[in-house]
Amino acid sequence: FRTEQRFAVPPEYLDAGLVSALAVPLSDRGRVIGALKVRSRQPQRFGPDEQRFLESLASLLGTCLQRAQTEEALNHAQRLESVGQLTGGIAHDFNNLLTVIQGNLQVLEELPADAPEVARQQLVSAAMRASRRGAELTGKLLAFSRRQVLQPSAVDVHALLHPLSDMLRRTLDQRIAISVHVAAACPPVLADAGQLEAALLNIAINARDAMLDGGALSFNAAIAEALPDGLRQELGEGRFVCIAVSDTGAGMPEAVKERAFEPFFTTKGVGRGTGLGLSAVYGFVKQSKGAVALESAPGQGTTISLYLPVPGSAHLAPQDMEVDPQAVPPGLKVLVVEDDLEVRAVAQNFLVALGCRISVCSSAEQALELLTATSDFDLLLSDIALGAGMRGTELARIAQQRLPGLAILLMSGFSAELLDADRESPVDWELLPKPYSRNELARAIARVVAA
Repeated sequence: FRTEQRFAVPPEYLDAGLVSALAVPLSDRGRVIGALKVRSRQPQRFGPDEQRFLESLASLLGTCLQRAQTEEALNHAQRLESVGQLTGGIAHDFNNLLTVIQGNLQVLEELPADAPEVARQQLVSAAMRASRRGAELTGKLLAFSRRQVLQPSAVDVHALLHPLSDMLRRTLDQRIAISVHVAAACPPVLADAGQLEAALLNIAINARDAMLDGGALSFNAAIAEALPDGLRQELGEGRFVCIAVSDTGAGMPEAVKERAFEPFFTTKGVGRGTGLGLSAVYGFVKQSKGAVALESAPGQGTTISLYLPVPGSAHLAPQDMEVDPQAVPPGLKVLVVEDDLEVRAVAQNFLVALGCRISVCSSAEQALELLTATSDFDLLLSDIALGAGMRGTELARIAQQRLPGLAILLMSGFSAELLDADRESPVDWELLPKPYSRNELARAIARVVAA
């Protein structure tokens, strides 16, 4: 190195006593992307054998790099395909729902003044059903993306499964025999009770569709003494309950099993399914810090197992507390903050119907002008996203600093905002997702005022 004239030798090489070196190119599809080098303190250390070894190693590294790049390209293509499926499926389903809503409202608008009241009610009911289906579709999408706001509590599996099975016996094909077995020592699970019931219902409906000539549907729950291969690393430490739903239906070939949890993937005919059922189940269970296992083969039925955590010693929220909408105190003074004019009007109408006294603002800045130390508001009802100005969460904090006894009810149509607010907000704040009905608003108000 000290006598090398063809290129500059870094001083560190000389300081380290290096006197010989060997380098080979590192290539990717014929393009040189780097070099593999070795150095030694011994003169003439590297010969033909070392050169061949280093060339083989460079070739192996190049092959590994090509494989990694190919896998990344494939994963990217699969992600784009999933996005395309989501976009197309959402557009199709929502356009159908909007057609129902828009069509019924247009007919209602054009009805003559002397039209029978029953005709008006039928049109309104059809539009309401379509709007509820839209909200359910959004909920399934949020569950698939694991961005749904969950309210985990200690859920008694026995108390959940038996009423569910009774309901299924009345509503599913009478040729399907339904059985439930819950181990005597089965502990509760930590999950959102309503979403767990919806997940089991989704699985049961899929099972029904796989048993066109009848069959058997069984629910089994017990503590998971031994987890399947691969799930322990996914789940981590802790105790888990396995809720297994098994059917004697047609079963799934391997190609269908691999795609069973993909959004909008369905083997059902047109109009019989959205393809969101199992993907919503998967998203809910993963968000609940659990796992899903699927066992199926053609002609041998299907078993879907949900592994859900057993509650620890942490404080748990009570299970869905039923609150009578009539529990809203009459004359409750509410400050409404909502930047969308039409949503604000809906909230106003709901609150007036509930007997509340209301003041309305379109921004947090306007609301702060009314929230003085002498104001007598009982409740702040605010959207989280309020346009370009201050967010509803910041407004709520300032409001409670000025009026410590003020109840806070935040609402949003963005699930991510509710998740963030849930992590940041005090325990006495209530979070209400949009869309909401008048009864849902009333129950939320009753809970937060009573807290």
